[in-house]
Amino acid sequence: MAAERDRFSTATRLRALGTQAAERVYRAQNRRMRAPRRSRLTGRAALLVLVLCSLVVALAYPMRQYVSQRAEIEEQRRLVEELRGRVEEKRDLKARWKDPAYVERMIREHLLYVRPGETGYVLPRGTSGRTGEGASRSRRTAESGPAEQAWYRHLWDGVDAADASGAAGQRP
Repeated sequence: MAAERDRFSTATRLRALGTQAAERVYRAQNRRMRAPRRSRLTGRAALLVLVLCSLVVALAYPMRQYVSQRAEIEEQRRLVEELRGRVEEKRDLKARWKDPAYVERMIREHLLYVRPGETGYVLPRGTSGRTGEGASRSRRTAESGPAEQAWYRHLWDGVDAADASGAAGQRP
């Protein structure tokens, strides 16, 4: 029983606490005296970072090329669609020119041809005997200038200009 009493005595408890406290103090002092902690970046981690950086650098140029080529492909596709639309327009125009009624209408509008027995009138610029839509069309034609003139007007303007320059050169 003496051992039991000894186990629960205050002195025994104080010795045990003192021993534990001394161990804690010793551990704390050893921590301070140890070499400073190494960084968490080990050799393996540094190698991994180096490999990842080299992969990023190695893949940057091909990825940029890939993206630019995809953009160029999209641009070419858009251009192909646009050209297909223009081809369809040209096919429609070709089909219209095969129609005799369309050809006659274009000849009458642009070359100012008339059928036998009809009387054609050409009004001077800026004047119009028509009303409504025809009058506004004549005004647009008169305002638009030489690009909208009939073909024979261009021809005679060229002859007149050549005649005027020849006449000016002959007079002293």
